[in-house]
Amino acid sequence: MDNFNAYSQYYDLLYQDKDYAAESRYILGLLEKYTPNPFKSLLELGCGSGNHARYFCQKDLQVTGIEQSEAMVALAKTKGIDGFNPVVGDMRTFKLNQQYDAAVALFHVISYVNDNDALISSFRNVHNHLKEGGLFVFDVWFTPAVLSQVPETRIRRMANAQISVTRLAEPVVHYARNIVEVQYEVWVKDKYNGDTAIIREKHSMRHFSIPEIELLAYHIGFEVLGAEAFLSGAQLSTDTWGVCFTLRKTHA
Repeated sequence: MDNFNAYSQYYDLLYQDKDYAAESRYILGLLEKYTPNPFKSLLELGCGSGNHARYFCQKDLQVTGIEQSEAMVALAKTKGIDGFNPVVGDMRTFKLNQQYDAAVALFHVISYVNDNDALISSFRNVHNHLKEGGLFVFDVWFTPAVLSQVPETRIRRMANAQISVTRLAEPVVHYARNIVEVQYEVWVKDKYNGDTAIIREKHSMRHFSIPEIELLAYHIGFEVLGAEAFLSGAQLSTDTWGVCFTLRKTHA
């Protein structure tokens, strides 16, 4: 089995129940809430295969996606999304000759940035690519929830007409570093010929507190406009695993 084909099928199968349309509406609602002017250009960090961008572009937004995975960019390009330009790049160092009305980083993209220097570089780079007053919306794992709901080993099984998938997720919590390291082992079986591809990944996820983001924002030149439970908009608590922040660029 071709490993890229196995991964792309696994990726789409794994997230087939994820409500990208609702999440995109939620993000657009936040942008409309906090900006007085119409916005037309959007920078999406960690755009993946374009599942959010599809809905952003349906609202006549011009979306540039930055994605570190060449495989995901290749997959995104096969979808032919009008108004969407996915680019291979690192959010710490990418350089575009354009500034945008807003930037988003969804699906815990910022939580993948474990190192402080890398985090500062990423936020500064976003800041540089925003117009004055531009918004930056992102979601991250929330420290109070992670510490009260300690991650546990999980097995998930999925299937469609072509493949069956078994995914083992084993987390290791590094309390002193605010990081949960999740080891994934995935078996993707072709139902027609019985071939199996094994995919191994390590996801190191950083969780954040509100004061931590406030300090980072102040240091870079952002102000924090809001922090709420992702998608629901609920008040934050120890049950809130994903918190969504909205920042505004205040000065160059």
